[in-house]
Amino acid sequence: MRHFDFSPLYRSTVGFDRLFTMLDSLGQPDQAQTYPPYNIERTGENAYRITMAVAGFDESELSVEARENTLTIKGEKSEEKGDETQFLHRGIAKRAFERRFQLADHVEIRAASLKNGLLHVDLVREIPEAAKPRRIEITSVSSQPKQIEAQNA
Repeated sequence: MRHFDFSPLYRSTVGFDRLFTMLDSLGQPDQAQTYPPYNIERTGENAYRITMAVAGFDESELSVEARENTLTIKGEKSEEKGDETQFLHRGIAKRAFERRFQLADHVEIRAASLKNGLLHVDLVREIPEAAKPRRIEITSVSSQPKQIEAQNA
């Protein structure tokens, strides 16, 4: 895979560091992490849902954390002591995992729920009023220059 040098762009842009870091990380080979499987759904114009299959985990063994536009979902299975079951086939994984999702600006986590072995994380994008496009009125400028009067003190 090709590696792109973004250093010329760093010299002529301000505030795009996160974008270039994200683009640079896309070019690096991933560990081909496939566990646990997940879906990302768009449930509305500004609403999203991440659904992750976490069979065998309960609420106390899962953590969902948002920090600086990154959503991290961790699962740590507690060891069952005293259980000396001999498996003939073990298809349900009990290994720990950590998944990270890059979130766009103004995306917030609304809720997380666990039902039937599926972890649902609901997200919504709320753009603040200051960041929304606004219409600027155009006024006509009169052709006569305004005269400023001096005040005597």
